[in-house]
Amino acid sequence: MADSVHIAGLDTFAQALKLLPNNISRRVLRGAVAAAGKVIRDEAKARAPVHSGPVAKGHPPPGTLKRAIALGRSNRLSKPGKEVYHVFVRNSAIAGSKGKKIIAGGKFDAYYWRYIEFGTSKMAARPFLRPAFEAKKEAAIEALTQYIAERFPREAEKLGWKWIRK
Repeated sequence: MADSVHIAGLDTFAQALKLLPNNISRRVLRGAVAAAGKVIRDEAKARAPVHSGPVAKGHPPPGTLKRAIALGRSNRLSKPGKEVYHVFVRNSAIAGSKGKKIIAGGKFDAYYWRYIEFGTSKMAARPFLRPAFEAKKEAAIEALTQYIAERFPREAEKLGWKWIRK
């Protein structure tokens, strides 16, 4: 399920990033990847189904799944020159180091998202994450390149570099 998009032809950009101070290049790269992730996150929210019937006692209110879709940076996988963001669905958190107590409920507890995305033996799948990625991956790349095209020259000019736009 974890699909990735690799963009070819960014060698010149990567070399230019290395010339910038680390904190600036990190901010530009983070912002660019986050801009791409937001496009996919927003599409996933738009595609997520909302229950329209009566809500049984103890079940999440309508719209919980849409509210639970988020974009987050992976601190573990990100490193200098590489930024990793995930579009994911928030669900129950496990608290406590010994007791492993599950904290459920709240406006972001969409524990059931897997059942909708992949289906069950009694319910057909109604995917929303995978189709969102497939539908918007080109738009996400466009958002990434647009962010870089706007932000990189500003950061270069702050350093006193002469930036020639073609």
